[in-house]
Amino acid sequence: MATVAIDLGTGSTRAAMMGRDGQVLFVAAREYRQITPAFGWSEQRPEDWWSAACATLREVTAHARAEGLAIEAVCACGQMHGTVLVDAAGEPTRETVPLWNDKRTLDHVRDFEAREDLAEWLALTANPPTPAWPAFKLQWLRDNDPAAWARTATVMMPKDFLNLRLTGERAMDWTDAACSFLIDAGTQGWSPAIFDRLGLDMAMMAPIRLPSEILGRVTAGAAAATGLAQGTPVLVGGADYPLALLGSGVCRPGLASEVAGTSSILTLVTETPVLDPEISNVGTAEGNWGAFVLLEAGGDSARWARRAFHDDSLSYGDILAQAEAAAAGADSLFFLPFLVGERLGAHRNSRAQFFGLSARHGLPQMHRAVLEGVGFAVNRHLRIMEKATGTTPEALVASGGGAKADLWLRIKASIYGKPIRIPAEAECGLVGCAILASVATGADSDVAAAAARIVRHDREIRPEPRWQEHYALMQPVFDRIYDSSQAFYDDLDRLDAAAD
Repeated sequence: MATVAIDLGTGSTRAAMMGRDGQVLFVAAREYRQITPAFGWSEQRPEDWWSAACATLREVTAHARAEGLAIEAVCACGQMHGTVLVDAAGEPTRETVPLWNDKRTLDHVRDFEAREDLAEWLALTANPPTPAWPAFKLQWLRDNDPAAWARTATVMMPKDFLNLRLTGERAMDWTDAACSFLIDAGTQGWSPAIFDRLGLDMAMMAPIRLPSEILGRVTAGAAAATGLAQGTPVLVGGADYPLALLGSGVCRPGLASEVAGTSSILTLVTETPVLDPEISNVGTAEGNWGAFVLLEAGGDSARWARRAFHDDSLSYGDILAQAEAAAAGADSLFFLPFLVGERLGAHRNSRAQFFGLSARHGLPQMHRAVLEGVGFAVNRHLRIMEKATGTTPEALVASGGGAKADLWLRIKASIYGKPIRIPAEAECGLVGCAILASVATGADSDVAAAAARIVRHDREIRPEPRWQEHYALMQPVFDRIYDSSQAFYDDLDRLDAAAD
């Protein structure tokens, strides 16, 4: 017996056959790209997600048949905040969806931030306002696409759209809902007060359910499209980031994590939300909170470099080999990894840059500077988190695609000055899905028990002493470049506007 896990990411959708102990038995993937029609905009097509899910599920189910494995259940996790509008028939009312890293709602956020009672809304929703949240994306969609808005029956998140296509059922789980800026953190339900304040209709929201609940069963149509057996149970599932926390074993207060995927998310698990204007909070699958700070172009910085410098012709292994050929510090070349701006702070319109480029630098130094720049940016976030919580984690647990890059882990450990622990199974989002499925099928009594049984850490990456010493000298320079650059971002926006 086995379960199927689906991870609907920003760069690809992966489907996997998972053993009862959380091991990945087989995985298939299909890539797609973000659509960026303007600076700060980022979109994808829900139909591309569904096509990728169908293709990968057909591969997985074919493998299951070849191995004689029966599929007990299906569980999906997915990228957060992508605000999907569907009509009464379950079809998208718009071709594209604004994603988690889309900044088009900045004016709506600034209007909200101008309120004198901002602290009250922070306490209610457990989050500061940011363009990432679906609340502000819904305002933008209401104001700018009234035709699609008028046809909308239900608002859901990306993995919920896959679940709708699989089962015909509509729901959103707590981990996605908690980061909508539309919930009451105390009741863990939709907040009538915030809907009234924003001029939105609470009746449009999918009902909130627990991630480990059975949502429904695979329909005949979905079975024909995917190869899954009709009637196979499908879980509610969860957002990719909280399920990666769960799948890496970071599910008790005091534990810390870096989820290194398209973004890099630094998290400290807490019993209650951390109410700070520079920190966001997510509901976790096991019922705690995750206080987090996010760098939106973490792994995406490496993806950008691969595309920009090599037209995607080199593998990531080739790029890491080039970066390893350069000395620690990349010969004093800095990279600020704000390719899509920042989520919080005074300058959400920040840009990426290389600083210190000279004739002695080549691609090896540039690739290494990208890896190091992400590390320096996340280290800034680590200091913000430690100051706000009064907690200094002794180590971090790494998950996501970045946890497979040994050089990058060594760089980060040396910049953070902390060891980084690596789960035995690097596909932590998929493992998180397997943990939920284990509870839903009765193999484990609860989520925490399943995580304790399944998750193991088999490696620890410690700082390289010489690198750590050199990076300690570089971090203040990185910080000064960051602070000094802020004044130019509004100038760049004005130049962009003039060019339009």
